[in-house]
Amino acid sequence: MTLSIRKVAVLGAGTMGHGIAQVCAQAGYEVALRDVAEGALAKGIAAVQKSLDRLVEKGKLDAAERARVLAAITPTTQLADAVRDADVVIEAIPERMEWKLETFREIDASAPPHALLGTNTSSLSVTEIAGAVRDPSRVVGLHFFNPVPVMELVEIVRGIRTSEAALDDARALVTKLGKKPIVVRDFPGFATSRLGVAIGAEAIRMLEQGVASAEDIDTAMKLGYRHPMGPLELTDLVGLDVRLAILEHLHREVGEQFRPPALLRQMVRAGKLGRKSGEGFYVYAKS
Repeated sequence: MTLSIRKVAVLGAGTMGHGIAQVCAQAGYEVALRDVAEGALAKGIAAVQKSLDRLVEKGKLDAAERARVLAAITPTTQLADAVRDADVVIEAIPERMEWKLETFREIDASAPPHALLGTNTSSLSVTEIAGAVRDPSRVVGLHFFNPVPVMELVEIVRGIRTSEAALDDARALVTKLGKKPIVVRDFPGFATSRLGVAIGAEAIRMLEQGVASAEDIDTAMKLGYRHPMGPLELTDLVGLDVRLAILEHLHREVGEQFRPPALLRQMVRAGKLGRKSGEGFYVYAKS
């Protein structure tokens, strides 16, 4: 690693952001966790506490380490404060290109010129996002997976102008976080989202056509192909609205094979977004 890392700024305290903040703090980094709303920050910190409590209960973490990790995360609503002395900035806001471009323009105005800049996008163009900063060579995709503390993979996406030094730093960071990096070219859907949504969309079409029940489609993939979760269960976990947005993007950029199923559109319009709404392809108990 050519970059010496002391502090990581994570922008966005939602499901992905607070998970990224947790693994960075567990790896020994000082972390600034930023969100635009105090309520979102409080919810994100509470989720980290709950995750760490589970690790303590399982004997994978002691109470002192839990306290150290929590103390290493500083919540803030001010982007400039979060990134001002950061060595790495990881953006983890919703998948809206206009929001990401605006965020990276703000990052560029306040972050140190040496900082590695990562976007947790699962499908949007890293090259386009990098165009919002003066030095796009230091921008990479850092696509983590949900739940971040558990999932081992991080997909590093190389934009057209991403430098070898930035790639090396990204690989070293991901390895330090205890994750396995893969490097892919900046192409719509990258590797994982493209494959994942293709399977998920076909499972939804099968359900739509009455081929089998949701439970049996998921069981087929879990027992027949050793997937840890079925494609419909996974869609509920990711969020039906998130999957729909990715499919719409890939339909525009890649082709007809990614046209979203009508059933998926109908469910999103009905507010059936998966686990976060309490109902998707399955019904979930209110937490």
